[in-house]
Amino acid sequence: MPPRTIMSTAAATAAVLALGVTLLAAAPQSGAAAAEPAPVTDYCQGQCDDILPPGQNGNATLVEILGNKAFGTHPAHSDDQIDRYDGLVAGHTALTDQKLTDFFNDASFGVPKDRVESVVSPRADVTITRDKATGVPHIKGTTRYGTEFGAGYAAGQDRLWLMDLFRHIGRGQLTSFAGGALANQGLEQQFWPQAPYTEADLEAQVAYIRTHEGPRGEQAMADAQAYVDGINAYRDKSKNGRYFPGEYVLTGKIDAITNVGEIEPFKLTDLISIASVVGGQFGGGGGGEVQAALSLLSAQQKYGVAEGTKVWESFRQRNDPEAVLTVHDGTAFPYAGKPDKARGTALPDAGSVTVEPLVFDRTGSAGTDRKAPVKAPANLRKAQGIYDDGVIPEGSLPGSGSGAQKRGMSNALLVSGKHTASGNPIAVFGPQTGYFAPQLMMLQELQGPGISARGVSFAGVGMYVQMGRGQDYAWSATSAGQDITDTYAIELCEPDGSAPTKDSTHYRYRGTCTAMETLERTNSWKPTVADSTAEGSYRMQVRRTHYGVVTHRATVGGKPVAYTSLRSTYRHEADSIIGFQMFNDPDLVKDAASFQRAASNIDYAFNWFYADSRTAAYYNSGMNPVRAAGVDPALPVKAERAYEWKDFDPAANTAAYTSFAEHPNSSGQDYYVSWNNKQAEGYSAAGFGLGAVHRGDLLDDRVAKLVAEGGVTRASLTRAMAEAGITDLRGEQLLPELLKVIRSRPVTDPELNGVVQQLESWRAAGSQRRENGSGSHGYAHADAIRVMDAWWPRLVEAEFRPGLGDDLYRELTAALATDESPAASHGASGAHSGSAFQYGWWGFVDKDLRKVLGQPVKGPLARTYCGGGDLGGCRDALLASLKEAAAQPATQVYPGDDTCKAGDQWCADAIVHRALGGISQKTIHWQNRPTYQQVVEFPAHR
Repeated sequence: MPPRTIMSTAAATAAVLALGVTLLAAAPQSGAAAAEPAPVTDYCQGQCDDILPPGQNGNATLVEILGNKAFGTHPAHSDDQIDRYDGLVAGHTALTDQKLTDFFNDASFGVPKDRVESVVSPRADVTITRDKATGVPHIKGTTRYGTEFGAGYAAGQDRLWLMDLFRHIGRGQLTSFAGGALANQGLEQQFWPQAPYTEADLEAQVAYIRTHEGPRGEQAMADAQAYVDGINAYRDKSKNGRYFPGEYVLTGKIDAITNVGEIEPFKLTDLISIASVVGGQFGGGGGGEVQAALSLLSAQQKYGVAEGTKVWESFRQRNDPEAVLTVHDGTAFPYAGKPDKARGTALPDAGSVTVEPLVFDRTGSAGTDRKAPVKAPANLRKAQGIYDDGVIPEGSLPGSGSGAQKRGMSNALLVSGKHTASGNPIAVFGPQTGYFAPQLMMLQELQGPGISARGVSFAGVGMYVQMGRGQDYAWSATSAGQDITDTYAIELCEPDGSAPTKDSTHYRYRGTCTAMETLERTNSWKPTVADSTAEGSYRMQVRRTHYGVVTHRATVGGKPVAYTSLRSTYRHEADSIIGFQMFNDPDLVKDAASFQRAASNIDYAFNWFYADSRTAAYYNSGMNPVRAAGVDPALPVKAERAYEWKDFDPAANTAAYTSFAEHPNSSGQDYYVSWNNKQAEGYSAAGFGLGAVHRGDLLDDRVAKLVAEGGVTRASLTRAMAEAGITDLRGEQLLPELLKVIRSRPVTDPELNGVVQQLESWRAAGSQRRENGSGSHGYAHADAIRVMDAWWPRLVEAEFRPGLGDDLYRELTAALATDESPAASHGASGAHSGSAFQYGWWGFVDKDLRKVLGQPVKGPLARTYCGGGDLGGCRDALLASLKEAAAQPATQVYPGDDTCKAGDQWCADAIVHRALGGISQKTIHWQNRPTYQQVVEFPAHR
């Protein structure tokens, strides 16, 4: 069992007694109305705001979908938050506290009587009240079961189709459910191998929570069952009433005329499946050790083992002394560092690595995008082909798409009370999860026995508010990405004792030749009105071992091995429910310290932020395994007992984990920022890219300035976030150095000098990607931005490729892409996703140019690359690449896609809410900003 937070004896006794009372009321037969609970006091007093575009309502009937396609109409509350969210781009410069509600919604508890839009009671012990302004459900239960049943019922009202999609994605059955579009094939092929489970595996995870997490585990599963019951109640009611989501008709699940067909009932194991998708994409960390090994081998081949390792380590930047930190007071939290003398490292032989095959037995359109449209009834033709590009277009879900990094996004800005105008801490924070219609998350307020919170939860796992506010505190998270995934090299064998090959399906486990377990999914599809992809099928297959799922085959020292990926949260996809349950419990979270203890029960890798009227605080969660001494977590390791995680038990994938105090944590620091940057000194980066320049600097520089000036307000902190959200990281942080190199001598080419002057003017104006007039759909300094977008990949190549050589440059760029501009389609969540500048060679360029300029550099690269270290040579390389970039027309820089015409710069950046259902939304201005966001300042406390 993973070690959980240890409370004091008195606190533990009180918690068990309180939970015992709620468990008595948890059964479905407790539906009789109980006494009205005492009113909840809202200590935020009107100073809590939030926003989640495009709108609360994520369900649309067939008639509503057809109306959207034919006339552009939208169901109520499906698009009423877009303009408010979009308006901050133009409105942030003049923002005041009084104007915040022009761009955010009042996040107070409850709904005043004159603002009630509807009230429904799916059971006698719960009411769901929706407000006129946003349609957010305010769920109030007199019993625990009723409260959670109401949460599930409201989730069905707002996200039934989306939840159905995601349970099938998690189970690796998307094509069979929604159609065989090539993007659907790619999505299930990317997600299922990360968390492949049998139904028995999913059931075992439910049982594990019940049996290993004490009274809270029992309560969590009772809550989850009530939530599922609520979903199913709405599923039945909407089906019988014929107001279910229209996508079920368009995908052939239900006949529009006869109503014949079924929406499959939801069950507890579906929640585990959904949790595996959400947690794996936003709360994972580590992995990628095989690619790291390939880049290390390439460096060693070029420079020799010693020098090559030194060069590689300088690019790997495990603990860069110049990296922006969340805990910046000098406190160190050593974890996953480079050992002085590594043991058990298993580097592959050169040229021996092959990727483990996944897809077999393709038939028909499998592996292709071949279409065979059905003859649609006349009344459905407006919606024909809405899923021809997939229910989730390739690359639009974080972690999906060719070349995409796996991690999620999100940001947070918090200032302690000593630096605010009011003397109370202020927080502006939220998860950055891409843009979809409907959103992956949904807003809700939950009030019932042991639950009091408002905020967002991922659809399908919304038993509790996952990020939001309580009675006198608020909290949020960013993806942390610390290393909780390792790669093992398992020695292959044959049961008859013959010589193994790379294709062998047995491996040595603690001295015994053991069979790999084979897990399979066979999917098939036929064309429907929604997806015209021709009939086809295939079989996905993964091999599972005690050390995780096989990802590659290779030889090590001439012996065949399989590389496996072992994630600490595998087989524990929903254990984090305990932490979320605690966040919602007003009797448990009473201050920063109790919140941090609650956060320690979240197993996924997240940075958690907290604010009440007295304290701003931070805690990094995650099941950080205790590794054997001398193991290098950045590279593959031999699958031998000496190198396993401490106390490793493969049966339930448990081990020893680092203690509460070893996780980065802080309370009362002057300010906190996080944009998926490095957490603290000594907390080693799990991958490439946490160096001297990071998008976190866009926040840190601005918040540090506000704190130095003092008197921070909600509006001024929101302005800092919004300004950073439209700023080009390259322009702000790197263009000054690039210009200094270029201007080290006069630029004699008049045309090229004009280009340089354009870049200088853009930098002087703030390096923003912002319209030259509200609604103009054209940027100020558009030509400078075009030049930068064309120049950056060229200048990186011109700076580094000559010195690194083709092979090493290729391997390093495979480990870390050089660029992630807003217009790029290869970023963490694809094109039109808002999030930008998370992954790139910004830090490498910065250190290298400062070295060329003779400036001090802490933690420099092992060699100087630009111009071979010569200022003149570096200048020549930069100017040559700049001239080439300046000549590239906008139509080539922004080649166009299904949303934008070639050459449309504004549109190439713009945010598109990717339609997961039949309702599409308008395109809005680019912002590098959380999808759901809170602005909070509590003036009082219990």
